[in-house]
Amino acid sequence: MQDSKRFDNWKLPDIEEGVPTKYNWLVQHKENLKLGYKTDIGAFSYINAHYGVTIEAYVQIGSHCSIYSVSTIDNKQGAVHLKKNARIGSHSTVLPNVTIGENSIVGAHSLVTEDIPDNVLAYGVPAKVIRSLDE
Repeated sequence: MQDSKRFDNWKLPDIEEGVPTKYNWLVQHKENLKLGYKTDIGAFSYINAHYGVTIEAYVQIGSHCSIYSVSTIDNKQGAVHLKKNARIGSHSTVLPNVTIGENSIVGAHSLVTEDIPDNVLAYGVPAKVIRSLDE
């Protein structure tokens, strides 16, 4: 887990429905968002938590990411779960009903359509597991 000095004064951000936070990321259906300790969400990211989004402790989400618990294009819906210390690269999209495992890394510009297990590197469109981080 990363406990860098930049988080020494970390506080849960004020989140208003549909209004950018002071860090310039936005949440819809904020009542269904569970945000863990010392999370880091990049500017211009969007979270639609209509069916639930859980972001555990120490998760890092790059800028310009989108996390959807509902998709109006294909009518999919379901909770999204980002487990402890997961990292999501900039410009990535996580679709409904997906879990990203503990300590896993999703590379930039990825489209996550299926669960990603713990301790792996995954990337691509759609995102696929490339290798274990234990190697």
